[in-house]
Amino acid sequence: MKIPKNHTEQETMDIIDIVINRIAPKYIFNNYDIDDIKQEAFIICAEALSRYDNKRPLENFLSVNLSNRLKNLIRDNFGNSKDVNKKKVNSPATITSNIYNQYHFYELDISDLDEKEIISLIDDELPSHLREDLLKFMHDLPLTKNRRENLLKSIRSIIDENKKGR
Repeated sequence: MKIPKNHTEQETMDIIDIVINRIAPKYIFNNYDIDDIKQEAFIICAEALSRYDNKRPLENFLSVNLSNRLKNLIRDNFGNSKDVNKKKVNSPATITSNIYNQYHFYELDISDLDEKEIISLIDDELPSHLREDLLKFMHDLPLTKNRRENLLKSIRSIIDENKKGR
C-alpha cells in the first residue's frame, strides 16, 4: 500500500476507515455480509492510493473511487441477471438505510418508520439551508464531516420530535 505524500500511515488508515464506514454500508449485495463488503472496500481503497495525485483531499478521492468501484462491481456481477433478487443490488441503499447506518453512533431506532414517512418528515421540517447537504447525502456525494453531522443532528431532532408525538 502506497502512503500518499503529506500523510502518515496512521492518517491514511484513519481516512480509509472513515470512507469505508460511510460508503460500504450503502450498497446492498445479494449474499454478502457487511464485513465482506468492508473488506472488499479496504482493498479497493488501498489499490487506489497509488493513483492519488495530492490535488484534492484524500477522503474525497477515496470516496469517489470507492463508490464508483462498488457500483462497477455490482454491475459486473449482477447487472445482466434476470433474477429479480440480483437486479435490486444495482442501486445504492435507500435514504432510510443511509440514515440508519449513519445513526448507529446516535443510538436512534428508526426501524418502525417507513421510507415515505421519513422522507415526508424531512421534506416538511428540514431547514432550507440543509437541503443541498441532504441531496448530497442521498446521492452519496462528498460532504464535509461538520456538514454531514449537522445534517444528521437536524434529521435526528426531526425524527425524535415525531416519535414523541406518536
